Amino acid sequence: MSMNNPIILVCEPLAQAPMAWLKGVSRVIEGGCACNDFAANAQDATGLVVRTYTNVDRALLERLPNLKVVGRAGVGVDNIDLDACAARGVRVVHTPDANTQAVVEYVVCLLGDALRPRVFLDHALPLDQWENARSEIVASRQMSELTLGILGYGRVGSRLAEVAQAIGFRVLFNDLLNVTPAHTSSAIRVDAATLFRESDVLSIHIDGRPSNRDFVSASMIGLMRSDVVVINTSRGMVLQTEALALFLQANPIARAILDVHDPEPFTADNPLVKLPNAFLAPHLASRTETAMTNMSWVVRDVIEVAMGRKPKFEVGLDA
Repeated sequence: MSMNNPIILVCEPLAQAPMAWLKGVSRVIEGGCACNDFAANAQDATGLVVRTYTNVDRALLERLPNLKVVGRAGVGVDNIDLDACAARGVRVVHTPDANTQAVVEYVVCLLGDALRPRVFLDHALPLDQWENARSEIVASRQMSELTLGILGYGRVGSRLAEVAQAIGFRVLFNDLLNVTPAHTSSAIRVDAATLFRESDVLSIHIDGRPSNRDFVSASMIGLMRSDVVVINTSRGMVLQTEALALFLQANPIARAILDVHDPEPFTADNPLVKLPNAFLAPHLASRTETAMTNMSWVVRDVIEVAMGRKPKFEVGLDA
């Protein structure tokens, strides 16, 4: 296959417009790694496009001897063995800012669900029932009286801080990397233990690198307030599920709202499934048409590398 018409393997669905564009500049093979078309074209493939559920490991790379680039249609690359790619000279590109707005909007919606109870009426009520409804649906505190703790202060975490401060939250954050004062606004940097102790709401935004596995450990969970609201839209593996389940059982007014899980989909033996104060969603934070299209445009950088040019967003070289 010539450089001018590279073979690109697309293992998970992409948005319509980016896929149409990709088909106009390359030969596209769609389907998972186990399908016959993948196997038939693996020897000549130049590019590989994945989303969340394709594991790009050494075994898969061995099936792709002429691969030049892996494109992750999304932000995190924890499903890609970066060391194995580097050893083979395979470049990895992604879309680091494609879903920031979508995830922040989603977290804000979860905050409203958790902190502002409400009811909608489908029929007229007599005055006494009307008054009862109004007296029963009362938020205990306003958001301006609460502390929001943000674990991980990257693109999503820092944008969430801006929005939360505009609403009125006091915002604390913790991040392993240096954050310039201009980037923090009036959010306050604290150590992880302080973050877990002082947060009324804890929103998790650390990535899925191996060192972050079980970062939200039993010891950290044990520091949390008895009425805390925990939101995780990052990766399921960063949180110890069993420890969180024990905490929720011991603290029935605490709540956990989890959009991500380990594994996905979660299984029936997950200890959180039947807890009334655990709310489990099927990985929805980035599910807007705009974000999904933005993520799918990783194909532009896949073609840039396939054609011997410099991509815009290469992992490890992002601006």
